[in-house]
Amino acid sequence: MMDSELPPGSCNSTGHLSTIGYHTVPGRMHHSASTPAGVDGAGGGARTPPATPKKGGKMLALRVQMLDDTISMFQIQSKALGKVLFEQVCKQLHLLEADYFGLEYQDVNGTKYWLDIEKPICRQVGLSMLEPTLRFCVKFYTPDPARLEEEFTRYLFCLQVKRDLAHATIQCNENTAALMASYIIQAECGDFVPEDYPDHSYLSGYKFFPGQDAESERRIMENHKKHIGQSPAEADLNLLETARRCELYGIKMHPAKDHENVPLNLAVAHMGIVVFQHTTKINTFSWAKIRKISFKRKKFLIKLHPEGYSYYRDVVEFFFDGRNECKNFWKKCVENHGFFRCSSVPRPRRHKPRVITRGSSFRYSGRTQKQIVEYVRDNYVKRQTFQRSASFRGSRSLRSSRGDVAAPVNASVSAHPLLPLPPGSDAISLEWAAQPHYVEAAWMMRGYSRAEAREAAARPTAARSQANQAACTMLRERV
Repeated sequence: MMDSELPPGSCNSTGHLSTIGYHTVPGRMHHSASTPAGVDGAGGGARTPPATPKKGGKMLALRVQMLDDTISMFQIQSKALGKVLFEQVCKQLHLLEADYFGLEYQDVNGTKYWLDIEKPICRQVGLSMLEPTLRFCVKFYTPDPARLEEEFTRYLFCLQVKRDLAHATIQCNENTAALMASYIIQAECGDFVPEDYPDHSYLSGYKFFPGQDAESERRIMENHKKHIGQSPAEADLNLLETARRCELYGIKMHPAKDHENVPLNLAVAHMGIVVFQHTTKINTFSWAKIRKISFKRKKFLIKLHPEGYSYYRDVVEFFFDGRNECKNFWKKCVENHGFFRCSSVPRPRRHKPRVITRGSSFRYSGRTQKQIVEYVRDNYVKRQTFQRSASFRGSRSLRSSRGDVAAPVNASVSAHPLLPLPPGSDAISLEWAAQPHYVEAAWMMRGYSRAEAREAAARPTAARSQANQAACTMLRERV
């Protein structure tokens, strides 16, 4: 069995000279995919496709679920590289700090993969070609949210944290959960007003976390009272600062077993590879301690620096259910190491087709965190005002004591609520009143049911048109 050395490029991580394989690069941690000679990482020594295929293949209609749960459709050629789809999504969002994010999908077994931007869409492992659906998610959870330059990027991170909190993938106590929920409601609804919110019932339509009850809503309300004067951007940053201190922030579990067949969970984060027993952390292998990571079929190997770290052995082995799951985790480790630990990474080179290949040619191909920070500071232009969307799942409208009705928590104000607003406008412009989804949302804000709002938006009579304009005026004042 032979290892193929895959140095990550211009890495600053410490490492000793690796003695296995045909690349030996001092001062770097090596990523390797240990596969039999003659078999590449995709299996079978297949040729690497050209960057621009001669034939684009059939057109695919791909569904992408955004962080606010809206769905966008994209028409992509099946043989196009994954980067074509990812760039279209980022272009729609006008996203500058795009490398923090990725497109995630899962196979029939529930294993989640990141879309490989350097591989054709039709060759993505586990991606259904019948009804391809992906989710736009945070891929690299920064440990320092203050390094996110754009308010819009921090807002997207907050949407991800909201989802993680609602799905209990962030581990925290009830007080911390209530504090995070209070920052969410501050960014969503603004300052606490006693006349509008006489008791905690204004929170009942929001689903912040599992097990939410009247007592937890009272805690949220008490915290909400303390945030008077905070802008949505300030509340977002406070939410992220609180979330980053929580256990399991940014952690995605991958089931595996150790050499004694004990079930464990592995995860990769900015600091290294973390080992859990259920949800209890039992070990952390920091990047500084790791000399090399590799996989051989279902076996994932971590080779450690033997000197100075007091480990009883220099190779730690874990076992996954299948090769795809093992390689999937290895790829995530390669990407996290490249993003957080390297100052730069070389662009992947298109190798000439070879009959015999040595391991997977995969390596991280995006910008590193250091490069993103430098790029945004050099190219930053204050973005247009963007529209925040109600991203909670619920059905209850919020009625204040003045008789006003706020938007239902599951109503999306637009088909693409994360797009920036037109130049020169601070909110929805009246010209948009002709668009049914805005009119429908405006009528719902006046207290109509979804069916009534849809009917109102669909009748272009003169009187109804005037009412539509009035409804959109109120919507503009509220956003």
